[in-house]
Amino acid sequence: MKNVKKSLNIFKILVFICFFFFNFNGEAQVNWTNDGRSYYKLEKNQLLTYTLPNHDTKTVITKEQLTPADTSEPLNVDHFSFSSDQQKVLLFTNTKKVWRLNTKGDYWVFNFKTNTLRQIGKSLPPSSLMFAKFSPDGNTIAYVSNNNIYAEEDASGNIKPLTTNGTVSLINGTFDWAYEEEFACRDGFRWSPDSKSIAYWQIDASDIKKFYMINNTDSIYSQLVPLEYPKVGETPSACKVGVVTISDAKTTWMDVPGDVSQNYLVRMEFIPSTNNLLIQQLNRKQNQSKLYIAEALKGTTKSIYEESDEAWVDLFQLGNSYAIDYTNNFNFLNENKSILWASEKDGWRHLYQVSLEGKPEVLITKGEYDVIDLKHINSKEGFVYYLASPDNATQKYLYKTKLNGKGKNELLSPESLKGSHDYSFSSNGTYAEHTFSNHFTPYSKEFISVANHKALTEEESILKNIKRLEEKPTTEFFTITTSDNIEMDGWMVKPTNFDPNKKYPVVFYVYSEPAGTTVKDTYNVSRNRNYNGNMAEDGYIYISLDNRGTPAPKGRAWRKSIYRKIGVININDQAMAAKEILKWNFVDSERVAVWGHSGGGSATLNLMFRYPNIYKTGISLAAVANQLTYDNIYQERYMGLPQENMEDFIEGSPVTYAKNLEGNLLYIHGTGDDNVHYQNAEILVNEFIKYNKQFQFMPYPNRTHGIREGEGTYKHLSTLYTNYLKLHCPPGGR
Repeated sequence: MKNVKKSLNIFKILVFICFFFFNFNGEAQVNWTNDGRSYYKLEKNQLLTYTLPNHDTKTVITKEQLTPADTSEPLNVDHFSFSSDQQKVLLFTNTKKVWRLNTKGDYWVFNFKTNTLRQIGKSLPPSSLMFAKFSPDGNTIAYVSNNNIYAEEDASGNIKPLTTNGTVSLINGTFDWAYEEEFACRDGFRWSPDSKSIAYWQIDASDIKKFYMINNTDSIYSQLVPLEYPKVGETPSACKVGVVTISDAKTTWMDVPGDVSQNYLVRMEFIPSTNNLLIQQLNRKQNQSKLYIAEALKGTTKSIYEESDEAWVDLFQLGNSYAIDYTNNFNFLNENKSILWASEKDGWRHLYQVSLEGKPEVLITKGEYDVIDLKHINSKEGFVYYLASPDNATQKYLYKTKLNGKGKNELLSPESLKGSHDYSFSSNGTYAEHTFSNHFTPYSKEFISVANHKALTEEESILKNIKRLEEKPTTEFFTITTSDNIEMDGWMVKPTNFDPNKKYPVVFYVYSEPAGTTVKDTYNVSRNRNYNGNMAEDGYIYISLDNRGTPAPKGRAWRKSIYRKIGVININDQAMAAKEILKWNFVDSERVAVWGHSGGGSATLNLMFRYPNIYKTGISLAAVANQLTYDNIYQERYMGLPQENMEDFIEGSPVTYAKNLEGNLLYIHGTGDDNVHYQNAEILVNEFIKYNKQFQFMPYPNRTHGIREGEGTYKHLSTLYTNYLKLHCPPGGR
């Protein structure tokens, strides 16, 4: 009985520590206190702290304190952030979605010293405030509403507009669709260290042509839904950086060299303890990067660093998360005289110290491997912590090395835990929340002491409980070498009652473009979210492969071989790998299906059209049928300018080969897709009509790129997907 109780207690603790919200990669966000000894957590309409090492709990804001004076219900808080001294907290509520994330809403301030709660921006439209944050001195709060920036005195509640010219197309303090989608830029302003001014981006999209989506279902008459969307080959939005002083609301514009509509400003931040800005500029082709230091009070700039690449310069977001206030910040070192920089200049993604004073750069990480992500900088002790996986591109582990470039790369993650690790370091680097999973171990968490990488308590120790956590593996990882001598990573799920003497249908899941990989040693990696049921139990082999051009940690040459060849090199790799797989004795070459979403939908079309002898059935969702319809930032980064190499866009587009359709195709698209426009569907359907190609088509009214909105959508989509697959690629061994 004691053992039973002990097991239950361990289970409860393991569940207890799995409380953080996750970003799109399943990685937890921890809100640490300034001293690095505790973390904050919202729980049952209260704000709590948990103090390490024992997770001692303390309520810092009660349900009653979170209840406004004129209501009986506490605020439903979605997100919170603190003043620099953590004596005040901003509470984000009533949120609304802007493109991908809920970045509009209402904000409230709770003051710990006065025990008061008040709403800010009350004179502005409800749920219109974005990116509210305290000034460094904690006396003022700045935010964006309707594309203008405001400053509000915390003590008096007086609101002062800092910009007044914001419109749908002239955007102050945040970004347009393309910047957000392709550079992940959302929060578009920065407080100066002295709290006297704010630096901000201004996007002028007034010359960007509007793409009109049509809403046919919400009223008797159709409604046009306009979107400023720069198609590939079209001139980008003009972008500039200004600094507005709080006292007089006057803006000084930074004189960054170059045409504002032929360059992108992708990072901007005050250099700590100065009135200087550090700004990163990419040229339109995104193959040249420049760093400028700007004097905020004068607007003058000087170039301090340049980098170029024959393909594109990666905007590598070191240590940032896909969060509400996502932004590409700099990491300052050496008393703010240098920055930590990632570059692929030697063929691998490595970390460098880049001087802001013209001194020689310092290579920090060395060897034939890629840095996957930055986790923590401990300037006091002179170490940098980062994720890498030199021996297996499907996994990731924590390493550390010296910031001065004279250290060795030291593995910190337990060698016995093979899979994918992630970490959230406390403010002072003493503790970290450690997350681990692999294809047969669910996401598991523990708090560790960084010095020895040991769990703070035995009960939460992943190492101690790993056998209890592990499940029976159903996913197999493998490598396959094509006739072109390209080695590709893959995973496979075989039928539950697999008989090697029988032949089974195979379903390939593809993405294949530079925006993502599918072959990762993480839990649920082989789950087919659109299949209604269990593919393995029903008798399918399920496979995914990562081709050249996917952002796997395999070096620059692997990733950038796809330049100007999207729709060509990735499609050839996938098909040649499939060709090898069809040689396996247990694979039925007459029952081969492929499916994908977005870029994977495009790949599905290309594979069906160009390799009909391999792929007999395809299910394509939200596909780019014609590369000339997609946005300029993404498409020009990887394909160049259509004005210069139009043939590459034509060669890589599925619509070019639509006349070759022979197999069974289910084609799905949302008519309200603001990312990959529904026009792709109609362009492709026209080609099918032209050549009398028969197929099944399912448009989802007003659904966006994820095809999730609306009552019954997921059930309908999964039923449609599953029935079509079973009909045209029947499951089971033969």
